[in-house]
Amino acid sequence: MGESVQAEVMMSFLVSEELSFRIPVELCYETGDPYAVRLTFHLPGDAPVTWAFGRELLVDGVGRPCGDGDVRIEPTDPDLLDDALIRLQVGGDQALFRVGIPPLLAFLDRTDKLVPLGQERALADFDSHLDEALDRILAEEQNAG
Repeated sequence: MGESVQAEVMMSFLVSEELSFRIPVELCYETGDPYAVRLTFHLPGDAPVTWAFGRELLVDGVGRPCGDGDVRIEPTDPDLLDDALIRLQVGGDQALFRVGIPPLLAFLDRTDKLVPLGQERALADFDSHLDEALDRILAEEQNAG
């Protein structure tokens, strides 16, 4: 197992324009999956929900609107860089969260010290993992046949 960086931040879950509540969210980055960050949301009365997406999306999203798919991140004011909105969508359902940018930057800084942005490939040895997986599959087929 590789090294990791973890942090807990408070986010506002924006249910509507009139209703929001604060929830703890765990941020996690692991060298075993160096391109991704994981956010685990602890909603009252529900089991924790984890979303994984690109670390680079989070880095870019604190400064400008980013994301085309299920995860979109943008600062509320690009000049102030005080808060960001994180929009998570599954089908027609979506959840909107507001978070302070300083704790995100502190977390991202710690991930960058562990694995500098752009150096993920050095840890993500996909070729050897692919070779190992193919060897296992071929061995299983030979044993079965």
